[in-house]
Amino acid sequence: MPSNETRTRNHEVAAPKLLTVVGRTYFPIALMARLPYAMVVIGVLTLVVAGRGSLSLGGINSAMVGLGTAIFGSFIGAAADRWGQRPVLLIAGLANSAALIFMAWVVFSPLPDAVVLIAAFAIGATAPQAAPMSRSRLVEIIMSKLAGPGQQKTLSSTMAYESAADEFVFVFGPFIVGLLATTFHPVAPIIGAVVMTLIFVSAFALHPTGRAHVNASSGPRAQAPAKELFTFAVLVVVLGTFGIGLVFGSTLTALTSLMNDLGHPEEAGIFYGIMGIGSAILAIAVALFSPRYALWARWLSFAPVMLVGAFIMSTSDSMITVVIALLLMGCAVGPTLVTLFSLAAERSPLGRSATVMSMAGSAIIVGQSVASAVNGILAEEAGTSAAMAVPMAASALVLVAGLLNLLVGKRARKRDLVHS
Repeated sequence: MPSNETRTRNHEVAAPKLLTVVGRTYFPIALMARLPYAMVVIGVLTLVVAGRGSLSLGGINSAMVGLGTAIFGSFIGAAADRWGQRPVLLIAGLANSAALIFMAWVVFSPLPDAVVLIAAFAIGATAPQAAPMSRSRLVEIIMSKLAGPGQQKTLSSTMAYESAADEFVFVFGPFIVGLLATTFHPVAPIIGAVVMTLIFVSAFALHPTGRAHVNASSGPRAQAPAKELFTFAVLVVVLGTFGIGLVFGSTLTALTSLMNDLGHPEEAGIFYGIMGIGSAILAIAVALFSPRYALWARWLSFAPVMLVGAFIMSTSDSMITVVIALLLMGCAVGPTLVTLFSLAAERSPLGRSATVMSMAGSAIIVGQSVASAVNGILAEEAGTSAAMAVPMAASALVLVAGLLNLLVGKRARKRDLVHS
């Protein structure tokens, strides 16, 4: 009779790998599908400043993109939970492409600024939410099809990759916007976002994994009451991702102001990309952490590092110090994002995974939009030194959210201990 150890080894051998289940095309398509989402905030800012000649109006339009996402992003996730990701993504992708095309036209039209603001709001409201839906899709596949002793390790590695992918697009999205706008025309990033949305969001929607959550029966899926989406345990995670969005937006605008003072504003995106180096590496390295290293403890370990990096940047008197500060911040941002989305996966109510992931993902965009608008105005009115201090306040909010997370019930934190 085979021993328990032999049966375990046989089960591990027989258990399918995630890549086998989702296919080799899934991850490249999912990565490209989320890139337009990361480009629109800065793309709209760049376009409006070029077309209307007003930095403050550009910042307000970026904020309107975030407002649209804040109001409708979670509804798009809820619709995916209710009717499936495929139809929701296809409809959102088409609507978002139409809104982007309208924005590209209206900015250079004689129509008033109010119409431009409406277009920006529509862009945010129709954003396809590819990143949170990818997380939701993969979590459901792992929990339903990859049962076994390696399930938690696979989940941890997947959340690490997904956060690294987010780091890539949120850091290099603005870089691509700057490159396209400088090389071609300020409208080029918007047209590029339209093309990528139509191709890659559609491909992501039509991928075979888009049917993953639909079970054999055609009846409605079991779902927890909507009120469970607004528990303290869920909202504190959303607050954390909002803080990360503030870090992204405030850091980019602070660097833009700094490089403008030095006479090289086009280089801001390059220096911003430095933060993504350590962030992506450390985000992937989270998969190597011991399951005994609890999620709440990880949050409280890396948030102070982010705050220290932001403090160094705010007091920097040389570009070398700024680079060191950005690397330090990046090394903290990556693991913190992995932790936050792992907590979001753990605390998602039954049948509400896409909704919670959309809430967390939308909070990043909202934070980025708000910080881009507010810090841009602050840089104009109070100077670069004031703008350089805002990432420190944003990092402090992430730390405060981590401390508030300690108020989550002891039972929930014990679950977090083994769910990484």
